[in-house]
Amino acid sequence: MHRYIGDRAFYRRVFTVLVPILIQNIITTFVSLLDNIMVGQVGTEPMSGVAIVNQLIFVFNLCAIGGISGAGILTAQYYGKGDQQGIRYSIRIKLFIAVGVLLVFGLLLLRFGELFIGLFLHESGGELDLAATLEYGKAYLNVILLQLPPFVVNMMYASTLRETGETLLPMKAGLIAVFVNLVFNYILIFGKFGAPAPGVVGAAAATVIARIVEMGIVVIWTHRHRERNPFIVGVYRSLHVPASVVRQVAILGIPLMINELLWSGGMTTLNQCYSVRGLEVVSAMNISSTVSNLFFSAFISMGNAIAILVGQTLGAGDLERAVDEDRRLIAFSLALSVLIGGVLALTAPFVPRLYNTIPQVRQLATRILLVGALLMPTHSFTNSCYFTLRSGGKTLITFLFDSGSLWGLSIPVAFILSRFTAVPIVPMYAIVESLNLIKCAIGYVMVRQRHWVVNLVAD
Repeated sequence: MHRYIGDRAFYRRVFTVLVPILIQNIITTFVSLLDNIMVGQVGTEPMSGVAIVNQLIFVFNLCAIGGISGAGILTAQYYGKGDQQGIRYSIRIKLFIAVGVLLVFGLLLLRFGELFIGLFLHESGGELDLAATLEYGKAYLNVILLQLPPFVVNMMYASTLRETGETLLPMKAGLIAVFVNLVFNYILIFGKFGAPAPGVVGAAAATVIARIVEMGIVVIWTHRHRERNPFIVGVYRSLHVPASVVRQVAILGIPLMINELLWSGGMTTLNQCYSVRGLEVVSAMNISSTVSNLFFSAFISMGNAIAILVGQTLGAGDLERAVDEDRRLIAFSLALSVLIGGVLALTAPFVPRLYNTIPQVRQLATRILLVGALLMPTHSFTNSCYFTLRSGGKTLITFLFDSGSLWGLSIPVAFILSRFTAVPIVPMYAIVESLNLIKCAIGYVMVRQRHWVVNLVAD
């Protein structure tokens, strides 16, 4: 058991990194849940329109995160080595990546947003209005695009702070931002304190305000505390990055960015396959995914902790210790997911009742949540394997592991079941999610082979 359970010092180090990330993720997803419920009070069509647009924003978010995380692998290892100039190089590359992703996705969503929304709208013989859902989605998209620039700037700074051991400040900024978001949601969605009540447009405006506040806090704090963040001194004095570092980040980051693009696009494609069963399914999937994300925060945060802790240990050159720590971190993540999955199963029948929607949507959401609770440990294990491989720079392998399994297995099965069979949505969802067991077996073999045990910044 000692191979899978660490001592007090180990867990003290784990919780120092994990708890701030976990708190921030929980608060953020909890406020997203409250957002969802608030918009849901306006009606099912507004809630569905916002959910569809958020699927598109989700693709942008993960692509930006993936590109920035490629440079972040080096940031963590440079920090473990004590190389401040190396950290500056990684920040400059993050800037170039952020601007590139922002320009590409911003133009795509401006030009083809209505077309993308329309892909999710299918008749089911129910009582929901597709045309109204499209109009709500377009109105929300036009405003929510304004949050893309502050999002990528915040990601640049917050990820660097976490990778260099400062996890509390991004958490505090996130807490303030979600509070701002919640307050302005209440004011702008429902028209409180004499404000207008633009509904979904108000929800988008509240998100934009919150993103700007969060970015401002993180950026200003980083530059004002130079003694704690020595890498920020002179970081923009020049935008020069040595060709060797650019080459290394390209090798690490391009597969990671493509993976996040394909994975997020794949998840959106899966939801589009499910949407063939009708707009009621879109609404139910929106409720279940928002609720599930609150519970998934635990193992998602563990993945980030694995990337940081194992990456720092690899950068310090202590390779065997990195292997031991990784094994214990994966075991801890699995145990946590079993506990959290049980809580999700107990609450699944009650949370959908908070939404102002039709009974059919509530029933579907409950059943989908129960499937997610049962299979949560499989997602926890594959997430841990993914971040383990990534910590050692094996981003091409993680690309094949993550997106390869999604596009090569899950999406074809979902497409066939949705287009060529009459399988109801809940069994269809269960079949597709169960394919994750195959991914678990592949991840286990990849981690055991130890190809990821690499010091990327050794002299």
